[in-house]
Amino acid sequence: MKARIKITLKNGVLDPQGKAIQGALGALGFSGVDDVRQGKYIEVALAEMDEAKAKDAVERMCKDLLANTVIENYSYELVS
Repeated sequence: MKARIKITLKNGVLDPQGKAIQGALGALGFSGVDDVRQGKYIEVALAEMDEAKAKDAVERMCKDLLANTVIENYSYELVS
């Protein structure tokens, strides 16, 4: 089983990397880009085949290591 995890900054948290990307896009001629928010994408291969146990493990991974839950949100999907 594989977990596909998406981590993004919470609304209201400043995103200097997103602003830098937005500026670079403008410099490359991409007009009309009003805002850019960047994040992280992580794939984790799990040996666990029980979906409930896999969800519990991924929740713990996100809360304990992968996401800073003070400033970041996370979501994930499990795929076979």
